[in-house]
Amino acid sequence: MDVLAQFDAEFAGLIAPLPENIGALSRRLVDLVGSMSGLSGAVRLGWRSVNFRHVVAGHVCAVFPYEDRVALYFEHGRLLEDPEGLLEGGNLKKGRFLRLRPGAAFPEQSIALLVAEAIAVRA
Repeated sequence: MDVLAQFDAEFAGLIAPLPENIGALSRRLVDLVGSMSGLSGAVRLGWRSVNFRHVVAGHVCAVFPYEDRVALYFEHGRLLEDPEGLLEGGNLKKGRFLRLRPGAAFPEQSIALLVAEAIAVRA
């Protein structure tokens, strides 16, 4: 199932001003995160993001598309283990983020594990 089907018009508006490769990368990331059990997504145009909540853990993460990259922000990212060193933002109080760029490797398995851990540490 296409996760974006539930809010496709809002998502299209969110990525419309951005380069096509950023839109495609954003869509891939939103589909991956949205496919995780118990998560629901919502476009937040004011934040320029797609936010994901879990039924028990609450706000877990958000996808932020930018002109040259896409960031996956974890609300409680400081609590996550990061053996691969993918997360940035060590200077943030509680969150950390993963920066993705078009053409670079897409660490699908690592992202899925980080999202699952982000749910588990708050559930």
